[in-house]
Amino acid sequence: MYTALIATLVVLVIAVAIAWFKDYPRRLRATPPQLREGSSLPEFSAVTDKDEPVHSTDLKGAPAVILFVRGNWCPFCTRQVDQLTRYYRDIVDLGARLVFVTPKPLETTRRVADFFRVDFDFWLDENHAIAHKLGLFLDEGVPSDYGPEYGQHTLWPAALVTDADGVIRYSELSRQIKDRPDPRKLLREIRKALRS
Repeated sequence: MYTALIATLVVLVIAVAIAWFKDYPRRLRATPPQLREGSSLPEFSAVTDKDEPVHSTDLKGAPAVILFVRGNWCPFCTRQVDQLTRYYRDIVDLGARLVFVTPKPLETTRRVADFFRVDFDFWLDENHAIAHKLGLFLDEGVPSDYGPEYGQHTLWPAALVTDADGVIRYSELSRQIKDRPDPRKLLREIRKALRS
């Protein structure tokens, strides 16, 4: 009887520890209040890969998937872009836009767009103003090998789905740098946004 009680307590402690550690990275990087579901997308300005000014309010009128990526030096970001190329047609056929916001230099953004041969929207956050405003700024997040070309700072990876009114219907910050949302999940969230 005593042995069974101790065994049960040990299993319970292990289960609690696993649940705590599994969620530990998310607790370290909480979703900023300005990106919470149900709130309006904060206003911000950017520049496209064609060096044209754009504004977050330009996304109103249709749902949008907005992905904040660190740069083409990041293998996890490159893989994310690659995976989304397979779902690009599904996203635009729903009437949605797919926008990548990145702090990397204009020339490298053009190279990524040309490489994947998909008409994604690439918006540049040249001075990290968007990352600061949205609570995604990552101080000294660029590996030192890439620092000379990309600088020291970047942003924390995140994904948003907004509806046609610019309201955030889905928000997910990466729990770890390598963590990215499944494109199928983003498609489901766009469909939900269309029904709201």
